[in-house]
Amino acid sequence: MSSVLRVENVTMQFGGVVAINDLSMEANEGEIVALIGPNGAGKTTAFNCITGVYEPTNGAVYFQDKPIAMNHPSGKMKHEYAGEKGDMYLGKHIRMTPDKITALGIARTFQNIRLFKSQTAFENVLIATHLRRTSNVFSATFRLNYKEEAAMRKHAMELLDVVGLADLAEEKATSLPYGKQRRLEIARALATKPKLLLLDEPAAGMNPQETEELGAFIRSIKDQFGLTIFMIEHHMNLVMDISDRIYVIDFGKLIAKGTPAEVRDNPAVIAAYLGVDEE
Repeated sequence: MSSVLRVENVTMQFGGVVAINDLSMEANEGEIVALIGPNGAGKTTAFNCITGVYEPTNGAVYFQDKPIAMNHPSGKMKHEYAGEKGDMYLGKHIRMTPDKITALGIARTFQNIRLFKSQTAFENVLIATHLRRTSNVFSATFRLNYKEEAAMRKHAMELLDVVGLADLAEEKATSLPYGKQRRLEIARALATKPKLLLLDEPAAGMNPQETEELGAFIRSIKDQFGLTIFMIEHHMNLVMDISDRIYVIDFGKLIAKGTPAEVRDNPAVIAAYLGVDEE
């Protein structure tokens, strides 16, 4: 099974606060992997390091075995750089911007929904399809490449249909119910044609029935689009139901990893979530 994402010994420090401490994780092709932990454990910070929002203080992030982020202040390392096919990068520092990371094949949703609020559901997805356009700026500006534009519009509608929003295509994003906004954000991520999809608390604000439906939906898009999925989630029923493997962090430090069954009974996980009786 080939590696899609590998996080190696990543530390993220903000002044005197260590948000992530020597964190290592991996997601292999076709897996659903979950990252869990108490509030403030550093989960979203880890996603931000993966997607180029933050530059790690130390460590490296690899996508399909090529580095997309690297910071080794103590020494130089030689790697094939993901940004330039076939080129070797000799040094200690790599930082790719979020747009370049998305273009490589990593898409994400956010803990706090970040849709284009003044745009319709259709426009939100259509904008994302333009990442994969082949026409140049001139032809795109004057809409000279009609075939490509028509194909992108068709693809946007197909994705809205996949997430169950085709009948709401012309509705403003902010007018949609919360759960449907979550699905729209996933459709927009899928429009970039990712290989790896990062979901940051996709079930936040959902009731038990909606959460169960979301689990089936995540499985279906993984299979339909050939995705690897890495998700942050607090709904433990969802995590245990659909995850192949789980990583648990507390205060930025990895405290457990394994299958759902292994993690469920791990004393360190129970202590992190429920506390331990002093007796």
